[in-house]
Amino acid sequence: MSIPQQGGGPIEHTAQLAEYIASGEKPREKWRIGTEHEKFGYRHSDHMPLPYEAPAGQPSVKAMLEGLQARFGWTPVLEAGNIIGLERNGANISLEPGGQLELSGAPLETIHQTCDEVNQHLAEVKSVADDLGAGFIGLGTAPIWSQEQMPMMPKGRYRLMTDYMGRVGTLGTQMMYRTCTVQVNLDFASEADMVQKLRVALALQPVANALFANSPFLDGKPNGWKSWRAHIWQNLDDARTGLLPFVFEDGFGYERWVDYVLDVPMYFVYRDGKYIDALGQSFRDFLQGRLPALPGEIPTLSDWADHLTTVFPEARVKKFIEMRGADGGPWRRLCALPALWVGLIYDQTALDAAWDLVKGWDHETREAWRRGAGVHALDAEVNGTRMRDLAREVLNIAEAGLKARARAGSGGLVPDETHFLNTLKESVENGKVQADELLEKYHGEWAGDLNRIYAEYSY
Repeated sequence: MSIPQQGGGPIEHTAQLAEYIASGEKPREKWRIGTEHEKFGYRHSDHMPLPYEAPAGQPSVKAMLEGLQARFGWTPVLEAGNIIGLERNGANISLEPGGQLELSGAPLETIHQTCDEVNQHLAEVKSVADDLGAGFIGLGTAPIWSQEQMPMMPKGRYRLMTDYMGRVGTLGTQMMYRTCTVQVNLDFASEADMVQKLRVALALQPVANALFANSPFLDGKPNGWKSWRAHIWQNLDDARTGLLPFVFEDGFGYERWVDYVLDVPMYFVYRDGKYIDALGQSFRDFLQGRLPALPGEIPTLSDWADHLTTVFPEARVKKFIEMRGADGGPWRRLCALPALWVGLIYDQTALDAAWDLVKGWDHETREAWRRGAGVHALDAEVNGTRMRDLAREVLNIAEAGLKARARAGSGGLVPDETHFLNTLKESVENGKVQADELLEKYHGEWAGDLNRIYAEYSY
């Protein structure tokens, strides 16, 4: 989840909303890679989730943040006197509603750099967690803990969202408290470039969901899906989720995206360090000074930036594009996700090839892939095509795109970034994703004892 946005004066005309998004345009040489991932923390003693606070000597989320601050030079982020995040060198660590720890990485030039950043972060987390008697694990959903066992972090945004999620959809609070993701944020050069990239991103999110499917358990047993997290996002809040068919219509651009976001009901307004309840209210009314939560006030660009973070489609536009379809997972897959999307959309030949692959699909086809990916992962099939074959073709395009980028690593010893795709290529070759591996162990050597997952799959 995003932290409050800063900066920007009052919105005096609606054109500023699209201009805000357009201000993210960058020339190709300034395109960067920002990788984000979430993970569950737990106590070694009983495998229960970390509370925000605990008695001295016991592991907690607060102790983790304070330990990272003291040991590794992070600057604390406070809300109402509580430490709720950390900042350092363009990166930040934040908390999801149930205490999931998220790294939002700095904007970096290469996947080599972003993978180094991930590895350094995981090493720092493990160092602090080991001393506290805690562990962290990368999965799409919490495998054993019930909704009632999940703690709530002391963030005003989450208190409001929890209330609202209980009124819409069916699984919103499960998304907040019991899921983790890995995503990558990428740049665009122009409105036309944004449109092509967003269309490819939305159409191919089901492929990412299949390749990264890693949430086959819920409440201590198999749930019937390879990615239960995908199921959650398909049953959450229709006003702010999905594959957005309007993006594929003629004339789509910044203004149409603005219209979509303006139609999404608000959650809050952030003022003076506090979240003001604006649940279900209209940003269009806000623009006219008629917001019930703040009568007479008009929004600032910071308010608009905050509102942009409250839409949750499979790919999202702010001043960059967020790829949001993948389950959280082991460290190799944390590096593989940026490799997949950078390969597909940061080389024009690859981007054109990816668009050629999907441009003939209608909304029903895209939606069928989305639903099939969550249940069956690489075994999904739509209109006679297997997901495994589609994923192989997508990976071939991504690999060609990474070769064309030719960004060397390890002091020039590694010629490009293609090796970060290896874990995904292995999945396509053997037909098994992380969820398949976990299910095999559950039904095999674990003999139904899901507690084994913590020792074998923690970072």
